[in-house]
Amino acid sequence: MKKHPSENFIFNQQLARERMIDFVMHAEIPFNKFEDPYFEAWMQTLQPSFNCVGRQTVRNDCLKKFRKMKEELQNEFMNLDSRVCLTSDMWTSVQNLGYMVITAHYITADFKLMKKIISFKNVKYPHTGFAIEEAIVSCLTEWGIREKLFTVTVDNASNNTNGCEELVHNHRHELLLDGVHLHIRCCAHILNILVQDGMKVIHVAISKIRELLKHIDSSPSRIQAFNAIAVMNGLPSKRGIPLDIPTRWNSTLKMVAEALKYKAVLNSYANQYGELPPSEQEWEKAETICEFLRAFEEATNVVSGDRKPTAHAFLPLVLCIQHALNDPGWQTNNFMKDLAAAMKFKFEKYWGSDESEMSNPRNKKKDYDFNLAIVIATMLDPRRKSDYLEFFYHKICNTEDQAEKCVDSALEWIRKYYQEYERRVRRATSHQVTCSSDGSRTMGSPMLGKRQVEAEYSTFKSRRRMTRATKSEIETYLEEDTEEDSENFDVLAWWKARTEKFPMLSTMARDFLAIPLSTVSSESAFSLGGRLLGDARSSLTPETLEA
Repeated sequence: MKKHPSENFIFNQQLARERMIDFVMHAEIPFNKFEDPYFEAWMQTLQPSFNCVGRQTVRNDCLKKFRKMKEELQNEFMNLDSRVCLTSDMWTSVQNLGYMVITAHYITADFKLMKKIISFKNVKYPHTGFAIEEAIVSCLTEWGIREKLFTVTVDNASNNTNGCEELVHNHRHELLLDGVHLHIRCCAHILNILVQDGMKVIHVAISKIRELLKHIDSSPSRIQAFNAIAVMNGLPSKRGIPLDIPTRWNSTLKMVAEALKYKAVLNSYANQYGELPPSEQEWEKAETICEFLRAFEEATNVVSGDRKPTAHAFLPLVLCIQHALNDPGWQTNNFMKDLAAAMKFKFEKYWGSDESEMSNPRNKKKDYDFNLAIVIATMLDPRRKSDYLEFFYHKICNTEDQAEKCVDSALEWIRKYYQEYERRVRRATSHQVTCSSDGSRTMGSPMLGKRQVEAEYSTFKSRRRMTRATKSEIETYLEEDTEEDSENFDVLAWWKARTEKFPMLSTMARDFLAIPLSTVSSESAFSLGGRLLGDARSSLTPETLEA
């Protein structure tokens, strides 16, 4: 971008400081860089009038900006008329300090999905359920959103489960319908557990490919020889060979995909240099593994999104995974049958249908959680509604009777929520009318009194219509035809366009569609934290790190 010199430029010391602080925070500049003597000398050549400041002043300016932004967000929460869903995760810094990050997810009145980190605090060990519950409640209190909490999405660690149970037990009266569906298990974490069980089978099948790649990557001369063959085959040379990490299955996918791309090169290298090449049958297994893992990578990407709603994608996702594990098209040999069997065991544990009390979400289950809040979110997708609900349960349940019970239970719960929203809106409307009425009496103006009576009459009429109506919004919505499915369908835009037709239900949709299926948005904060609080900046205090 070319700069055009301004003849009328007037230097503003305060504005320069503010822009400098923006740069410091965005570029993650260490505070002590501002005490480097060459920095001040450089600034003098640019603007002699600029007063250079020390690291403490820069730190204080950063904290001042943080507090201002925090105040703006607090005001936004105060005026927010929807509920807030949280994601949370734990992290240990290089100082061996335990940090908890809490991210708030909500949908605004104009149907925009928002994501804000609202806490990045040090939590003392041990990280028990009590400690987690205390940290979450402290955060909610600080931001004034205790009565706006809807769900908490966490991974499957037992202390997170205990923390959510404590939160419901101690703050039931502040939660929607006593917090019965507060706890959402991270779907990305469950998918990872599923695949990790299958990896035990996969690692044996690709052992020859891995060993050959390790051999090539062990010295520069071998990589050079590999690259010479690659260039002869019309493939780009490589600086290094991607090897997998046992605990990260996506790294195995990357390794196998790259190996398949260079299959001819690897076979040629092995034959030329006396190494044992993978057999054609092993390469075929690798291809099948690659396709299989790509399906789970796509599923993980779906649940990990944080810029678009994900909750309504839950039921289709579960069916796609079940289909992949049951599809005989995948299971063409004993190896794939063993792989599917290993993963299916975990699928049944978390998302299967062997729970006799699935219809009662208050019941404590083993490690199984089929939260009806995200089932309802799927019903609030106008492409799905209750039709998809019946289709889903008939596909996943063992018997017709069980499927019908599950459908009835989900429909009962969506009506319970709808009635609760109606009750809260009536109470809020009644409170507004009472307050307005009291105010008009003190003013003593006949015109104000007339307007107030008209407002009360309007409220009275709407209540009468609501009482006489044969069908509620929820019944009308469920009975209407479903929308055509398409890749570009925007569920939030659909509800925004129908706020007048479904005022109550659109409010519900904002809350349910804000539920995140994974904790990825909170986990990503720790990649930033790791950069901020590395070895070179280990003196950064927890308060400054949060800012």
